[in-house]
Amino acid sequence: MSGMKTAILLAALSGLVILAGGAIDGQRGLVLAFGVALVMNVGSYWFSDKIVLRLYRATEVGAGHPLYQTTHRLAQKAGLPMPKVYVIPDASPNAFATGRDPNHAAVAATEGIMRLLSPAELDGVIAHELAHVKHRDILISTVAATLAAAIMMLARMAQFAAFFGGSRSDDREGSNPLAVLAMIILAPVAAMLIQMAISRQREFAADRGGAEIVGSPMGLATALRRIDSAVKQIPMDANPATAHMFIMKPFSGRGLMGLFSSHPPTEDRVKALMDLQRGI
Repeated sequence: MSGMKTAILLAALSGLVILAGGAIDGQRGLVLAFGVALVMNVGSYWFSDKIVLRLYRATEVGAGHPLYQTTHRLAQKAGLPMPKVYVIPDASPNAFATGRDPNHAAVAATEGIMRLLSPAELDGVIAHELAHVKHRDILISTVAATLAAAIMMLARMAQFAAFFGGSRSDDREGSNPLAVLAMIILAPVAAMLIQMAISRQREFAADRGGAEIVGSPMGLATALRRIDSAVKQIPMDANPATAHMFIMKPFSGRGLMGLFSSHPPTEDRVKALMDLQRGI
């Protein structure tokens, strides 16, 4: 079900790109914006592990480290190649997975999360991250980011053209001013909403996948509650561009701002895990 919802959201994002491209200059604007966005995000996808691990000063650990042993045991249960394992020198409890595919994956956890959680809770967190690897969520998020970036660029192009009085040079009718205005104002907001919805769907899917790897959702459910409480007291100085990668965003918005959050509310994630426990 989560995979179907993600596919529908990606299709909606793709359709928005096409509509936005047609609103300003047909194929030319669409191809240019999509090409630039693709180059930017493919580079990010290919080198994401190196970039983000360096950003958070992560240190690789070997077979003698407890985090490595936990990850190795759970990777075997998940049927995954052994990822590289890193520790982040930060007191805030958090973790993430990265890498372009299961054969080039890395799992990283902060010192804070290893001090905070029990072994069963840490199992739930690491299994969640391995589920991201198994589902190739880095690829999915890169596709979504590429489409959203193309829409942002098209909106900028339309804004620039409107400001300088640009128009089509061929003999076709000019762009509909209302369509262009809607594209400038509404398309970027819609793209961000869809991209964040995709991210939230992948978090729910990784929660479920992590519970399946461990064999129970209870460890992850209690871990999420403890992390949610702790990050409010010890926030992590995370780069906004990478915040979606972590198991929990430190200060996800509520109400209207929750629509723009890359993570579902913790209470919704825990409820979904409890429903899974009850077999609902």
